[in-house]
Amino acid sequence: MLKKFLKATVFAVSLSMAGGMMIAPSLAEVVYNRGSAAEPESLDPHKTSTVYEAHVLRDMFLGLVTEDAKSEVIPGAAESWTVSDDGTVYTFKLRSGATWSDGSPVTAEDFVYAFQRLQDPKTAAEYASMMQKVKNAKEVNAGTKKPEELGVKAIDANTLEITLVAPTPYFLEVLTHQSTYPVSKAAIEKFGADWVKPGNLVSNGAYTLAEWVPNDHIKLVKNPKFYDAANVKIDVVNYIPTEDRSSAMKRYEAGELDSYDDLPTEQLTDLKAKFGDQVRVAPYLGTYYYAIKTSKAPWDNVELRNAVSMAIDRDFLAEKVWSNSMAPAYSMVPSGIEGYTTSPAAFAEESQIDREDAAKKILEKLGYGPDKPLKMEIRYNTSENHKNTAVAIQEQLKPLGIEVTLLNTDTKTHYGHLEQKGDFDVARAGWIADYNDPETFLEISRKADGHNYSDFDNPKFEQLMDAATAAGGKPEERFKLLGEAEKVLIDEVGNIPLLYYNYHNIVSPKLAGFEDNVMDRHPSRFISKE
Repeated sequence: MLKKFLKATVFAVSLSMAGGMMIAPSLAEVVYNRGSAAEPESLDPHKTSTVYEAHVLRDMFLGLVTEDAKSEVIPGAAESWTVSDDGTVYTFKLRSGATWSDGSPVTAEDFVYAFQRLQDPKTAAEYASMMQKVKNAKEVNAGTKKPEELGVKAIDANTLEITLVAPTPYFLEVLTHQSTYPVSKAAIEKFGADWVKPGNLVSNGAYTLAEWVPNDHIKLVKNPKFYDAANVKIDVVNYIPTEDRSSAMKRYEAGELDSYDDLPTEQLTDLKAKFGDQVRVAPYLGTYYYAIKTSKAPWDNVELRNAVSMAIDRDFLAEKVWSNSMAPAYSMVPSGIEGYTTSPAAFAEESQIDREDAAKKILEKLGYGPDKPLKMEIRYNTSENHKNTAVAIQEQLKPLGIEVTLLNTDTKTHYGHLEQKGDFDVARAGWIADYNDPETFLEISRKADGHNYSDFDNPKFEQLMDAATAAGGKPEERFKLLGEAEKVLIDEVGNIPLLYYNYHNIVSPKLAGFEDNVMDRHPSRFISKE
């Protein structure tokens, strides 16, 4: 349960927790009770894997660049930067006098250490691949070169130089990602894995970690040493995980949550009627998909994978299960990225009846049918929305002789299982853009990527992705190569895209500065509360 935040003799708005105790912040404090649909797995920027961690880490740490309330890139720990004429060398000037929350200076060496730690194979960072546009990063991560050989160096205490293998037009956007944040070498060396615990964690962002009670709350408090602390209006941010979306709505209505980052879609019409424009649903750069274990029989058969994909009625999922708050997906990359043309599945334009007929013929050819059912287990993380999606697919596949069983675990357990390469047939997953570029949706299917849950391994796909990287200075050629790579991924059914995301937020009218944007990122430092 939530603990008392500070000595309080004067009570302001209190938060009542079911079965718990009352919190009473002082009248002087501005407290933002921020509902989250899941518990973070870790608060180590190099152990991150989900948006639930990203929201918290974005409040605590500050990368070289960061984002404003509208998700536009702005200066962060670096106050300025220059780029070489060939687009491969970035030189950042850090803010003079910037400090960690313990008062020690933030220097260029802190970033060198963080980037080396990200690529060090001992760290086993899932997001290591994101920064492998940096010179020697792949080799360091593979263990063939030393971390010291990474193309990141401190020119002096306030100057950092990063050298890339090729021009990367979206590189500044990559640097807004939580895996690129600096970390305190002193704290990590002193506390080891416990460096992320309250009292040990040293950060350089707008907030510091005060408490973390698993499955109850994460309490962040304003960092007085943050360079822009004078403009941070929220004193305390409580991240409150509530996986049950219906329960979250009750808590929101009771005033226990000021915002929540998902909605039970079966209640969407009623929620809109009750809360009006407090309900915010709009396009979000993300893809809801099912990972399918391509390295495991019988799912190593591309025909079988394609049959399953064809048989799923995405229009029904979007309209009936998600109340038109999502759109049917036939490609991994959603539309809306300027200059890029997606590569949808070959059957995208066929009627659902024709797809099902084709799928049935494939299954019969492979020896499956009502008399010899294909057994398939779908794993999903806790959410009424994910459950309803899995149940709908279970019913859609049943007439084709596919016997589907369902396995539900909490979000932390679910993604932990996928990240550790655990056994499964099909598993629910989602990918939200880390930066506004098609590569973020394709990179996760590379052989060495930590998010390649399907174990997809295709030499042609790898070759095309490498070629796209080499063409970084030629945008049209690069997008063409990425489109070809996506076609290979879709044709080989490396994943099964199902839906394109809309974000589903509910936001109290007491909050200002919670700006809608396609990345659905809302740093607490830019939010205020009446």
